[in-house]
Amino acid sequence: MRKVVCPGSFDPITFGHLDIIARASSIFDEVVVAVLVNRTKKSLFTVEERIAMIREVTTVYPNVVVDSWSGLLVDYCKQNDIPIIVKGLRAITDFDYELQMSQINLQLQGVETLFMSTAPAHSFLSSSIVKEVGSYGGDVSSYVPPLLLERLKTRLALNMNQQS
Repeated sequence: MRKVVCPGSFDPITFGHLDIIARASSIFDEVVVAVLVNRTKKSLFTVEERIAMIREVTTVYPNVVVDSWSGLLVDYCKQNDIPIIVKGLRAITDFDYELQMSQINLQLQGVETLFMSTAPAHSFLSSSIVKEVGSYGGDVSSYVPPLLLERLKTRLALNMNQQS
């Protein structure tokens, strides 16, 4: 059985993330979406909320499971017998960083990285951009799944009120 991991912060999950997850699920037997805990980032949603939202929007893919991890991704891979990391690339700037990460992951634990180019319709999309546009009242409905849109708007409004 070929098992892979699609890691990220997914704060929130976007159609760009879902594009990579869907395509990976059509190729591999099992896709683990790993919500990585990043202590340096201030997240909009808790890890538990992100896991729940990802589970909601990936129910159409029976071979996708969602988990979380705090620590080195390669340690998660080794602990869970996952030989491949799948990463989406939007632009050459993603590649520069991801290439270095893939090389260190291979050296540290022998874990391979497969790069998938993001569909052109989503190549500009990131969770950070969605949060930025949404925080100013911009329409982000074409960037996130409808199931999450109201939660995102509510959380962004709450966040803005707390900062005022």
